[in-house]
Amino acid sequence: MPEERQKLDISISFATLFKIVAVIGIVFALYYLRDLALVVLTSIVIASAIDPVATWFNKKRIPRVLSVLLVYVISFVIIFIILFFFIPPIFQDLGQIIGNLPVQINSFLNSNPAWNSVLALTGNLSAKVSIQDIVGQGLANSNASQNVFDLFLSIFHGLFSFVLIVVLSFYLAVQKNGVENFLRIVTPKKKEPYVIDLWQRTENKIGLWMQGQILLGVIIGPLVFLGLMILQIKYALLLAIIASVFELIPIFGPILSAVPAVLLGVSDSFTLGLIVMGFYVVVQQFENHLIYPLVVKKIIGVNPLVVIISLVVGYELAGFLGIILAVPMATLLMEYLGDLEKERKNA
Repeated sequence: MPEERQKLDISISFATLFKIVAVIGIVFALYYLRDLALVVLTSIVIASAIDPVATWFNKKRIPRVLSVLLVYVISFVIIFIILFFFIPPIFQDLGQIIGNLPVQINSFLNSNPAWNSVLALTGNLSAKVSIQDIVGQGLANSNASQNVFDLFLSIFHGLFSFVLIVVLSFYLAVQKNGVENFLRIVTPKKKEPYVIDLWQRTENKIGLWMQGQILLGVIIGPLVFLGLMILQIKYALLLAIIASVFELIPIFGPILSAVPAVLLGVSDSFTLGLIVMGFYVVVQQFENHLIYPLVVKKIIGVNPLVVIISLVVGYELAGFLGIILAVPMATLLMEYLGDLEKERKNA
C-alpha cells in the first residue's frame, strides 16, 4: 500500500517576516545597549516611586515641579546625613570587628577544653597557623592593586549613569503621568491599554510591599538597638542598622542579621552569645505574631520566595542596578504570567 504524502504549504506574509526581523533586531539592540536599558528602567522605577509623594505635595497646592524638587532635596539630605553621621562610625566599628574578632575567637577556642583536646590530637597545628594569619593573608590578597585606568573608567561610568538616572527620573516624575506617557511612546498602539494597566497594577503592589517592609525595618531597628544596648553588646548601632536593612530580605534577612550579633556575644562569653541569640528569637517572634499582622495588609501580592530569587538574579545580572530592578521586574513578570493563565482558563 503506497504511503500517502501530504504537502504542507506554509505561507509567511511580508508583514509577519518584518515583525520577526524587528523583534530580533530589538533583542540585539537591547543586548548591546543593555547599560542604557538598565538606566532607563531604573529611572522609570524611581519616577514611579516619587510620583505618589509628588502628587501628595501637589494636592497641598505646591506646583508639581517644586513638589518633585522637594522630594529630591529631602532624599539627598537624608543620604548626606547617613553618609556624614552614620557611615564613619560604621566603618570604624567594622575595622575594630575585623581587628579584634580573630583574637577573640582564638581566645575562646583556646579556653575551651574540647578544643584543647583537638589541638593535642592534631599536634597543636594552630601554633603554626593561627586565625590571625589566615585573616591577615586574606586581607592582604583582597587589597591587590587594580588597574588605575580601568578603575577610573568604572568610576566615570558609575557617575555618568547616576547623573543620567537622576535627570531621566526627574523628567518622568515632573510630568503628570510621565511614566504612562513614556510607555505609550514605546508601546504599540493596540497594546497601550494593557501595558499601562499591567504597569499600574505592578506599581501598586510594589508600593504596598515596600511600605510594609520599610515599616517593619523602622520598628525592628530601634528595638534591636535598645535590646543590644541593654545587653551591652558592642556596635549596637551598626547591628541595629543591619537588622533594619535586612528586613527587606524576607525569611532569611532576620536570621542573617542575627549572625554578627551572636558572634560578638560569643567572643565575649558563650553565655552572652546564647542570650543574644535568644533575644533575636524573641524579636523575631514578636515581629511574626504582633508587628507583622498589623502591617500584613501592606505586604500583599509579592511572594517572599520570588523576592529572594529576584534579588539574587538581579545582582548577578546587573549588580547594584539589578537589585533595584529585581522586585519590580519580578512582580511585573508574575502579573503578566497571571494574565496569561487567566486567558488560558477563559479560552
